[in-house]
Amino acid sequence: MHQLAATPAWASLAYLVSGILFILALRGLSSPASSRRGNRFGMAGMLIAVATTLVLHGTGRAEIAIAIAIGGAIGSVTARKIAMTDMPQLVAAFHSLVGLAAVLVAGAAFLNPEAFGILDEATGHIHNVSRIEMGLGVAIGAITFSGSVIAFLKLNGNMSGKPIMLPGRHVINLGTLVAILGLIGYFVTDDAHWVFFTVTALSFVIGFLLIIPIGGADMPVVVSMLNSYSGWAAAAMGFTLHNSAMIITGALVGSSGAILSYIMCKAMNRSFISVIAGGFGGDSAAAGGGDAKEQRPWKRGSADDAAFLMGQAEQVIIVPGYGMAVSQAQHALREMGDVLKAAGVRVKYAIHPVAGRMPGHMNVLLAEANVPYDEVFELEDINSEFAQTDIAFVIGANDVTNPAAKTDKTSPIYGMPILDVEKAKTVLFVKRSMEGVGYAGVDNDVFYMGSTMMLLGDAKKMVEEIVKTMN
Repeated sequence: MHQLAATPAWASLAYLVSGILFILALRGLSSPASSRRGNRFGMAGMLIAVATTLVLHGTGRAEIAIAIAIGGAIGSVTARKIAMTDMPQLVAAFHSLVGLAAVLVAGAAFLNPEAFGILDEATGHIHNVSRIEMGLGVAIGAITFSGSVIAFLKLNGNMSGKPIMLPGRHVINLGTLVAILGLIGYFVTDDAHWVFFTVTALSFVIGFLLIIPIGGADMPVVVSMLNSYSGWAAAAMGFTLHNSAMIITGALVGSSGAILSYIMCKAMNRSFISVIAGGFGGDSAAAGGGDAKEQRPWKRGSADDAAFLMGQAEQVIIVPGYGMAVSQAQHALREMGDVLKAAGVRVKYAIHPVAGRMPGHMNVLLAEANVPYDEVFELEDINSEFAQTDIAFVIGANDVTNPAAKTDKTSPIYGMPILDVEKAKTVLFVKRSMEGVGYAGVDNDVFYMGSTMMLLGDAKKMVEEIVKTMN
């Protein structure tokens, strides 16, 4: 029986070092202040892992070097040209590539098992354990690929961000998942080509079906969920390739993504199953009667009004949301904060865990604008301060500031922890118009409060006008 050569001690040590660096990378990425250092640890760990693998397996180095050069060039150009506001769809695109890579590796191992050391020469068939690893790897990889493609299309605006509800979707999804698991089990007894490729095809289909019904408001959970899937796909392929670095890396990515998905779900007071079932933000009419509420009286303000009020304040808490990302207002917002601080006003930024379209979306944008890390606070650390704050400046954050989450049991966002901006003495709410609602399709009572002044228009232009007035 052909087996891959045992991994030398130096290679095992190198893989261990790379694994430790990956752990340090995750720790570094837990805070904006240490995120750059975390990225460097991750890059160093990957460099060690790739170099070690190339030294161990001498064949095909020229082809691999060419592939690395091509991929590196594409990645470098993409990283330099991509706007920070497009990071969510870039992450989704990268996840799709990881899933596709797992599918291709599984396919290569299935078609040429002897080269991977997984062929039982006595029977002429693939080892049973390897069949399980291969089946799980190709299934998770295919789901990750097709699901990530749909997430990309939704985030990029090529497909509606609203849930697309297929009739009988729960029965179809459950039936497809049961069929995939059943075929993987059957694959252990019969490694026929039709079984492997049927599992692959059904997995591509279920990835598409799972993400189609999920609305834009759930995209942070979807992104972290797909991140977890890509990790588990890599780990499964690591077992097939007998590569401990892939197993370690995949397990780290898979588990951290799963934990992040749990945190995102908790931040919305929703279960993971309810997110997968879809429907969040599907029906704005049912979500609190938005049409009727838009007829209620509200107060409109100008950049001059906002500049005057904030100039008289002792503390301003800025609440960024997806509207800030769309208008790319983060740099103007930081400039406004600098002007306020120069005038003696305390400025803080309040971040909701699911603000934006991916985990940490607002943190990334504020970091790009060089907002000081010590001015940025998470929901649980700053929520109690709104009652003692003069101005809550909300820029494009609807759902995460909506009191309906606390008061309306019929609302789809009921129970979701929110930022208590309504408790501030004055709320300045930057919004493009009064016609639209957030991704959850729920009108916001804050718009109609006597202490709220609506600043309608493009967020970036509005903030720039405020800065110009204050100067």
